[in-house]
Amino acid sequence: MNIWVDADACPVVVKEILFRAATRTQTPLTLVANQHIRVPPSPYIKSIQVPGGFDVADNEIVDRVAAGDLVITSDIPLASDAIDRGATALSPRGELYTKENIRGRLNMRDFLDTMRASGHDTGGPPALNQRDRQAFANHLDRILAKSKPS
Repeated sequence: MNIWVDADACPVVVKEILFRAATRTQTPLTLVANQHIRVPPSPYIKSIQVPGGFDVADNEIVDRVAAGDLVITSDIPLASDAIDRGATALSPRGELYTKENIRGRLNMRDFLDTMRASGHDTGGPPALNQRDRQAFANHLDRILAKSKPS
């Protein structure tokens, strides 16, 4: 299993959780962003800088992800593409995207995009809190434990 991170919008605290987990479990972790991302020295952690542009980082992840990989993203279309390729998708808030819930998430995203385009202020997500960080860490640990051979 490889872990792919949509790193441009990934909170620092989530990246730090991922760095520790990748090193502890010796799982390859790649952060993909259109800006330089600092990563700790580790044979398991690297970053890929892609050119700027709409969905360039997302497309890079989709091109590289394989069945059994894990994608960390809050981008619903990227999560959907990852699931379609047989990967697992997890949000930085600890929400596990699945075949069963991704379609509803896409529909809600499209609805909110339409509302914003009509001039309605839909607000943004609340700040990441301790409960979100704990949910993320717990899901990550379960996913990593399942991926390791006994």
